[in-house]
Amino acid sequence: MARNYDTTLPALLLAQASKRPRKTALREKQWGVWQPYSWRDYLGLTAEFACGLRELGLGQGDMVILIGDNRPEWLFAEIAIQALGGMALGLYQDSTADEVRYIFELSEARLVVAEDQEQVDKILSLRPDLPQLRHIIFHDPKGLTGYEAEDLLSFEAVCERGRKAVTDSVAEFSSMTERLKPTDPCLVATTSGTTGRPKLAMLSHRNMLSMAANLGQVDPKRESDEFVSFLPLAWMGEQMMAVASSLLFGFCVNFPEEPDTAQANIREIGPHLIFSPPRVWEGLSAKVRGDILETTSLKRFLYNFFLPIGLKYVDETFAGRKPGAMLSLGNFVADCCLFRALRDRLGFSRIRSASTGGAALGPDTIRFFHALGVNLKQIYGQTEIAGISCIHRDGAVDFDSVGLPIPETELKLSEEGEILSKSPAVFLGYYKNEKATAETIQDGWLLSGDAGYFDDSGRLVVIDRLKDVMHLKDGTRFSPQFLENKLKFSPFLREAVVLGQARDIVTAIVCIDMNIVGHWAEGRMITYTTYQDLAAKDQVYALVKDEIRKINKSLPEATRIRRFALLYKELDADDGELTRTRKVRRGTINERYGALIEALYTDACTMRLDMAIQYQDGRVQEMCGDIRIETVEDE
Repeated sequence: MARNYDTTLPALLLAQASKRPRKTALREKQWGVWQPYSWRDYLGLTAEFACGLRELGLGQGDMVILIGDNRPEWLFAEIAIQALGGMALGLYQDSTADEVRYIFELSEARLVVAEDQEQVDKILSLRPDLPQLRHIIFHDPKGLTGYEAEDLLSFEAVCERGRKAVTDSVAEFSSMTERLKPTDPCLVATTSGTTGRPKLAMLSHRNMLSMAANLGQVDPKRESDEFVSFLPLAWMGEQMMAVASSLLFGFCVNFPEEPDTAQANIREIGPHLIFSPPRVWEGLSAKVRGDILETTSLKRFLYNFFLPIGLKYVDETFAGRKPGAMLSLGNFVADCCLFRALRDRLGFSRIRSASTGGAALGPDTIRFFHALGVNLKQIYGQTEIAGISCIHRDGAVDFDSVGLPIPETELKLSEEGEILSKSPAVFLGYYKNEKATAETIQDGWLLSGDAGYFDDSGRLVVIDRLKDVMHLKDGTRFSPQFLENKLKFSPFLREAVVLGQARDIVTAIVCIDMNIVGHWAEGRMITYTTYQDLAAKDQVYALVKDEIRKINKSLPEATRIRRFALLYKELDADDGELTRTRKVRRGTINERYGALIEALYTDACTMRLDMAIQYQDGRVQEMCGDIRIETVEDE
């Protein structure tokens, strides 16, 4: 019997439109109103766009770049490209011109689908450096009516070409789809690029759909489910849900009006499914705790009274023990008086499945959401395995592991402790990089680059990136990522970089969360002007020192953070300090802040730091200032 993933993404669109033509497949908020697209609409617009692309000369093996915010047109374009036998390559909407240029040069893409004027301007500024580029297609015409650039076309104009070229675009789309094979490459995803320039990972229809099908066996999806697509569609996690899983299971994908309205739009929809990277969960938990600082004394009392009850209940269930009658009753009352309202405020009133992946999520954050009644599960995987190899099972979530492998996935450890995986979802290879492909796939096994081990229950525990695991001078081994997650659980700290390789002590460079620390400062009549000014305040240093001191209490003495410095700017992806998914680029940090790192390991109390920051439009600005270095003593 054929497996349910022995098909293609365009073929699934045809099947869904045939099975449930009038059911809402997509929904986008425009002008304050949710605009629905049925499965029949989804298919019709995709088919017209595919026929239009063919008229522009696109076909088998061609790569098309997509860039912009999450919109239905992204999905129409992606599936249309795949129906023609091409490959869709998504870029993050905040990618700098230099990053976009690099991807264009590597992919030699002849066509780009850009969302709006901002993205079109970015491409046009690079046009002289992109000799392969033939067409720029946009789908938001605002501000573009006066443009006269050659081969600049609207999404509707391409659809019109498709309608004129054939009498029945859906029949033509069906004919295109019949020529596709499940093993054909359909998606190109950029790797996170923590160690340098991102690579282009090629994935097939079978890669994507085997992942979705096997994940669905242990984390079920239903036709009646609602999902909100608010994270970049260039990210593999969003492709897992908004494209592969939605086409396979037939649930509805909703698109927020703007990125800034995503949280409000999530609350309106009340999704059943949500999948986000750790930075989103960390941000939500920090926002809740920050809002509590600003709320009424009664609400603050309720929060401080009931949250410990919820956390104690979670600790009992995670330990495999049945909570006692009094604790169960207390948790029920806490849910009625506090947690239910918090879930509704976050838009999680109907959440059945909440997942996180892309990096490790700190235990404190997992405990927090489970205390609120959100069934948050850790996913482990990477772009090269279509996003997932492991997940917690319902009722078996724990703080330390990432759960068990999904069906059809094998895991083992190398002699060095590296996590290796094998499954139908392992990618085809890196585009135009056979050397890197050979280094990453060996004898059918995908080398993750992560260090880990299996616990007594056979669950995978991920320590850190193999190259990032650090040892103090005395041989003490520690994970900087684990300590960074501990720090970021504080509502006042947004980013952290932990240091200590071959050193006597552990130190950290941290960045405050300006919104939350700003509210905290205003409540204490502390005046400030800029981020740099706020981060230099004595009171803020005292606040951060106290937060680190609290965190140190939960750490072994050898790995406690003994010295820290507050940066006068946030770590930024535009400056190359973070990836677009907000993973730390340690090489860049070591190079850019080398003098500061050395000062952390001296008796210095302050140092002057000069540096350049880069904006998205390529402008560079010099920044300078004195940075204090504080020592953290145990209480």
